[in-house]
Amino acid sequence: MCGIVAYVGQQEALPIIIKGLKRLEYRGYDSAGVALIDQKGLSIYKKKGKVSELENHLAENGILNSKIGIGHTRWATHGEPNDVNAHPHYSSSERFAMIHNGIIENYEVLKKDLLQKGYKFQSETDTEVFVKFIEDIFTNSNCTLEEALRLALQKVVGAYAIVLINLEEPDTLIAARKGSPLVIGVGEDEYFLASDATPIIEYTNKVIYLDDYEIAVIREGKLQVKTIENIETSPYINQLELELEAIEKGGYEHFMLKEIFEQPKSIADCLRGRLDPKTGRLVLGGLRDYMNKFQNAERIIITACGTSWHAGLVAEYLFEEFARVPVEVEYASEFRYRNPVISDKDFIIAISQSGETADTLAAIELAKSKGATIFGVCNVVGSSIPRTTHAGCYTHAGPEIGVASTKAFTAQISVLTMMALKLGYQRGTLPESKYILMLHELADIPAKVEKALQTNEAIKKIAEQYKDARNMLYLGRGYNFPVALEGALKLKEISYIHAEGYPAAEMKHGPIALIDEEMPVIFIATLDSSYEKVVSNIQEVKARKGKVIAVVTEGDKQVKALADHVIEIPPTNEAFTPLLSVIPLQLLSYHIAVMRGCNVDQPRNLAKSVTVE
Repeated sequence: MCGIVAYVGQQEALPIIIKGLKRLEYRGYDSAGVALIDQKGLSIYKKKGKVSELENHLAENGILNSKIGIGHTRWATHGEPNDVNAHPHYSSSERFAMIHNGIIENYEVLKKDLLQKGYKFQSETDTEVFVKFIEDIFTNSNCTLEEALRLALQKVVGAYAIVLINLEEPDTLIAARKGSPLVIGVGEDEYFLASDATPIIEYTNKVIYLDDYEIAVIREGKLQVKTIENIETSPYINQLELELEAIEKGGYEHFMLKEIFEQPKSIADCLRGRLDPKTGRLVLGGLRDYMNKFQNAERIIITACGTSWHAGLVAEYLFEEFARVPVEVEYASEFRYRNPVISDKDFIIAISQSGETADTLAAIELAKSKGATIFGVCNVVGSSIPRTTHAGCYTHAGPEIGVASTKAFTAQISVLTMMALKLGYQRGTLPESKYILMLHELADIPAKVEKALQTNEAIKKIAEQYKDARNMLYLGRGYNFPVALEGALKLKEISYIHAEGYPAAEMKHGPIALIDEEMPVIFIATLDSSYEKVVSNIQEVKARKGKVIAVVTEGDKQVKALADHVIEIPPTNEAFTPLLSVIPLQLLSYHIAVMRGCNVDQPRNLAKSVTVE
């Protein structure tokens, strides 16, 4: 959820932290703050709103040069967004300050005990409780701050990524994580800490991904990592392949629009090195050691949240058609609470753009405890899910900064499509001739996505007509039913228009009661096995004076004669239509949101990575 940045070294800390917070603002933008040690001592500056509000606040104060500091941009969990609840938080003595991403589940018990000891609280946050709990141990145990933190972590329940700064050690940062991501950038006589690599890449490409239950201490230019059992570890330094240009807007008005238009490249990058239709070669390195388990699985369970769950629904159709293996798609947030029946004969696919989704990580741990094989499909290299699963595939979509996922969705479907084709071929349920044909068709998808993006100007005109709608329905059948769900989610996320996605046939079982001349209905009506059925559904909407916007296959005449608006996409194999039909829906949502004056990249109440349950 929240974004963490910290720095210690020879440079001026504040500009580095502010720039880092701006790059992490997609993780939370309710409030922001920094803590710095300078000639005035340990000072905290924080403000409700975006990082720009914090900058204005800092400009009003005489900030001296500081070589150490911590910063935070918040997505509120405990306590409403305001100046007081913003991070960082002082200890009672104001000797320490702390930033925190996560939720301390037993904070009320800790707070009650601290209140009885005379501690006072200014905020409603679990974080203030956490830092004062650490202070209480430090004060009463005659130990170092590092040791006090270690002892505190053995008592707290929940998820955390934290960084502590100590007035009495102005060259020291102490950090820890469990469940929430924390990355350490290693420079020349300087260190950077952040929730992900985006604030770090400008300064160094050497990073350490802190593991759960690890504590990092940076003191006098040296890094030491220990477990909460006080056992020293030897952290592995990773080389980042991320380019600075990838996290800039590159001339686009919004990151979301940039990422929509990056999809020909992101899909091609996903396929590159894995797919060679000329030789019939399809290689997924992550499956190599687990292909036998995958091939002989009695059931595939896909678990994910949000947009990733929609990608999993598409995969259900793919696996069942090509590999003839039963598939269940589960909301990760409900998976472990249902006491699911899982065995060592199940193959679990966990999908997450960030690789840090708390509910998905919890589902993985449950499935692992039952002996199932876990395979991750993630975008962020070095994130928690790839390190927790038995094996997996990266989507190689590149950084996705816009909160509403676009290119990650199509990259996930691309990986899942390759997995389904590979499994079908290995199981003998997909004949070689069709397998080769499908590989060729899949290789053509990036070029067809490029063509689908040429509908942008036409979609902008449609958006102008429907930007003031209060409700919309999205309908599709077969492979395009999950796309209808995804299209509705995009509209809700960034324009705040109420929208629902349904299988087109389900319209008659309730939603048709909503249709009148004010109701726009978006149909995905491509030329596929359910085309005639969808045409009938369109006629039912038109009979009730609904406004029909249809995504159709190029050259379609039947739907064009019925619909108020049509958006054409190139023809492809039915199984691959989601990779094309979702493009107009992404663009429609984007343009409607822009015309409504919404903050497209940072929609209200949402954060990019949901790292708390």
